[in-house]
Amino acid sequence: MSQKQTKLRRPVVGDGVALHTLINTCPPLDENSIYCNLLQCTHFAATSVVAESGQELVAAVSGYLIPGRQNTLFIWQVAVSEAARGQGLGRRMLCEILARPGCSGVTHMETTVTASNEASRAMFKGFARREAAALEMTEMFEQSTHFDGRKPTEVLLRIGPLEAPASRMLDPDSIAVRKETTA
Repeated sequence: MSQKQTKLRRPVVGDGVALHTLINTCPPLDENSIYCNLLQCTHFAATSVVAESGQELVAAVSGYLIPGRQNTLFIWQVAVSEAARGQGLGRRMLCEILARPGCSGVTHMETTVTASNEASRAMFKGFARREAAALEMTEMFEQSTHFDGRKPTEVLLRIGPLEAPASRMLDPDSIAVRKETTA
């Protein structure tokens, strides 16, 4: 699967079940209810993106602007199917969200990652490096205190400050896709 075959767009309500299926095939992501995925595709569509190849959903990023901190985009989940990995799709999707008008005031990105999720850590570290932005890591939700030992500690990754939207560099494919989806 090549980048040129992969189209980025905002999720729609009809993507809910496909998003649920995709997330379930991407361990160690937490499985959400289909209802939650439907909310990601509707209430959070402005700060989320899906990637499709043909008619298949192959990747998705869900995020939201933190209430009371509209300058911070929190990335909830990044899911990339095995067939679509290794193409920089995660970074392209993050750039797609940040380039949207609703994110024009975003100066920082945050996410949480467990120590064992090396792929996610590497993607966010690479994103920070490409954006020439600082990356801070602090514990957010501790295994025994917050998860009653049922889930590993989640470390907060805070990236920023990010450049102004007008100067953010997008892949040419992302720009073309955005024009297609807004036309």
